[in-house]
Amino acid sequence: MLGWCHKNVNIAHIVVKMSPELEKCPRSLLVCEKSNFLNEKSRHDIHVSKHNFNYKISVLIPECGILPANISRVLDSFSPCYLVRDLPVYELLGETFLESLVKKGNFYALSYNTKIDEENSIALLSSGQLILSLDKDTYEQLGLEGRPSLYNHRKDMRFVVTLDLTDKSLTPGTKRYQRVLSSLKDRLPLRYDFLFTKYNTGADEDQTLNKLLSPYSYEEHKPAVTHHTLKELPCPTLYPSDIQGKTLSCDPHHFLEWLGAVNLDISCENAADSFLSTYVCPEPQSSVSQALLCTVTGFISPENVFVLLRELRQYFDEPMLTPWVSLTVHGFMDSPVSWGATEHGFLKGGENFYNFVCFKNQDYWLHMATGAHDGCPP
Repeated sequence: MLGWCHKNVNIAHIVVKMSPELEKCPRSLLVCEKSNFLNEKSRHDIHVSKHNFNYKISVLIPECGILPANISRVLDSFSPCYLVRDLPVYELLGETFLESLVKKGNFYALSYNTKIDEENSIALLSSGQLILSLDKDTYEQLGLEGRPSLYNHRKDMRFVVTLDLTDKSLTPGTKRYQRVLSSLKDRLPLRYDFLFTKYNTGADEDQTLNKLLSPYSYEEHKPAVTHHTLKELPCPTLYPSDIQGKTLSCDPHHFLEWLGAVNLDISCENAADSFLSTYVCPEPQSSVSQALLCTVTGFISPENVFVLLRELRQYFDEPMLTPWVSLTVHGFMDSPVSWGATEHGFLKGGENFYNFVCFKNQDYWLHMATGAHDGCPP
């Protein structure tokens, strides 16, 4: 069951409340916001910055056949990520690591291939918050102060420990620092594969990171970029003023469903001879002669996303046939958090993503979606 709320930063905040019977069903939540990029109250940059852990970006540009050179250059400039094997968690508290990377910001770390609903999962936010989502046995053995997960059932079987590595009480040499380090190094030396990335890393920081990782097995990866042109694509009609789809546009749920079908290469024509899909593009609709779909996968920082969003806004600086472009950003399904430090759970899907629809006049729609085990996006 999908509930949703609509936000217009200048006008209204509407929440649709479900009946008690419907609330018993596993639900997802969709938050919709409409504003203009030039509006001083626009919060688009805040929303992007708070979604720390991104693994996939999709850009759809109707009436475009070739990836624009400016967008291609932005994608080529995306920061690489490092896959580090069997790294002890206590290394994230190393003095050099803290001073050279964590406290300078724009650094992200996430345990790799750890299932949030079954295993321990670790994340380091750019704010310097180290978040440990732990099962009950691990939590009790570590002895660190935490809180029960928001998504326990009848018994507390999962706990969350949050450590602010920029706090003075966790400065190397303090009693609290030594106690935390002892828990992670001596009492229970947790080790995981990790993904690291840092936005706009300088040469000195690159050398520091490589030196810190040198005792371990690690690989450097650039984000993978693919793009192709779609021909004669049925496309929903969208108008900037009608985000709820009451008169001129299709509604947000149907638009996102269509966008998902396009990304998965599912036909939207409901052809009579097709036995694979009966899906049809929502109304109102029109057909575009071509559309460019570009996909980026990797460990992508919010800063890289924001640079791409800024470039997409400039796409309309020259006359273009398309009235809008779309940017979708998917979060890791098994990350301990979704937006900011808000706890993230898996349940059945682990979805947490957002989508911008950017219009010629610099208006935009922002859709933010989470599953049943997440709080409402900001």
